[in-house]
Amino acid sequence: MPNVGKPSIVKLGTIDCDMVETTPIVFQNRLYRFEYVRSNYKPNKTGIPFFRFIDVDSGESTPAFAHGFHLGSAYVDDDRVFVYGVDAWGGSKIKVFWSRDLKEWRSEDALILPGCGIYNNSLCRSRDHYIMAIELGEPAGLVGVRFTIFFAESDDLLKWSMRPFNEAFSKDRYTACPAIRWLDGYYYMVYLEQTLGLTYEPYTIRSRNLVDWQSSPFNPVMRPSAEDKKIASERLTAEQRNRIANAVNINNSDLDFCEFNGKTIIYYSWGDQRGTEFLAEAVYEGGLEDFFRSFFRQ
Repeated sequence: MPNVGKPSIVKLGTIDCDMVETTPIVFQNRLYRFEYVRSNYKPNKTGIPFFRFIDVDSGESTPAFAHGFHLGSAYVDDDRVFVYGVDAWGGSKIKVFWSRDLKEWRSEDALILPGCGIYNNSLCRSRDHYIMAIELGEPAGLVGVRFTIFFAESDDLLKWSMRPFNEAFSKDRYTACPAIRWLDGYYYMVYLEQTLGLTYEPYTIRSRNLVDWQSSPFNPVMRPSAEDKKIASERLTAEQRNRIANAVNINNSDLDFCEFNGKTIIYYSWGDQRGTEFLAEAVYEGGLEDFFRSFFRQ
């Protein structure tokens, strides 16, 4: 069998400034982008962070919710949308919000980890339960080299419990920003590596047991490039376009993705990894299953 080349991801360009952690979802046959709106996002006049969804086709925003929460992720389960957020930047509590219409939200505590610093999270459904990948930055005695990904599980998407702490990736180096999925008996995960060249690049790995991980021969998934700075939204102002053109770019981080109309829709951040960051989109011309399988096809 001939060698198969690296999967082709097409970068479409930048769509917003100062927007980082986002999750694309399909709900009621429409593509939405979940956004964690930080307090420094210029259109945010509240002074505090909040969550919202953007209807990608219309550009319209749903009502803001989860004011004061950080680092969210979104998940669709049948007719409900679940969102998970951290009570503070590096806080110790994850709260779950859920809704059937993206307007009215209920909430309760999902997971409390006293003494731990919680950051990004992502979840998927496996064979018989749900698994959440959780990025922890503290305490040093637990996480090793900051940051490290641990795992929790749930039967109902509401109450979560940590799995054994030996199920971690990876305490010997910087590993952050998880996006996890389940396919063919494997957990597939895209995460962020800090490279020797001091850039930040996404890698993909897979595991059957959340302990032993296989790295794709086609890593990294993407690299910082001039294509990140392409303009992909007419809504960007002249000032924003100038910021984009002159920005330092050393990272492609915080990838998340979903399948829509037979394609894999990807959102990611680029910038200087020090607070000057931009939201960009990309596409893989194939479904999500093919996307992950292609990274391990030789």
